[in-house]
Amino acid sequence: MMRRAILAWIAWVDGLTERLGRLVSWCAFLLVILVCLDVGLRYLFALSFVAFRELEWHLFALLFLLGAASTLKRDGHVRVDVLYQRLGPRSRAAINVAGCLLFLFPGCYLVIATALPFVQQAWAIREGSPDPGGLPARYLLKGVIPAAFGLLALQGVAFFLRNLCVLFGVDCGRRRPGPQAGDGAAAGKRRAAGGGIS
Repeated sequence: MMRRAILAWIAWVDGLTERLGRLVSWCAFLLVILVCLDVGLRYLFALSFVAFRELEWHLFALLFLLGAASTLKRDGHVRVDVLYQRLGPRSRAAINVAGCLLFLFPGCYLVIATALPFVQQAWAIREGSPDPGGLPARYLLKGVIPAAFGLLALQGVAFFLRNLCVLFGVDCGRRRPGPQAGDGAAAGKRRAAGGGIS
């Protein structure tokens, strides 16, 4: 019963971050359009708008902050190592569990704890852009910082529990995303046997 509840909770968190990730991915499309428009207006018509430049980094901030949890759900964050992909599932799960305990959870707590005071101050004064023609309501963007790291911590708990399942040999009801150890070699053997790329 407990196992079923935990797996249901993991699935709920995964679904939440997946939907949010798809929504936030539109920020990348909007950012490209906005940058092209900004550059075109600047070089063709000598027009420059502070609001455009601010909106560009606002969109980038939203993409980075709110996309972090979805990236973790897909196990897509950059890893600077040469051994991880060569290890077996349990060894990788052990590294992930240790990484959550040593880095992810403390890091999320540190960011939230240090961000809350200046976020509260920004909301109290309804902070906007200090530049003429800039965007109002900058306090809303600052409020995303603790919310995004809270969501990252939430997805981190799901990631942690899923890796615990793998570590202890419990069926977590979901194949881990991303490339697995030996996938490249297996794909190479299939291509060689088939005489080409499938």
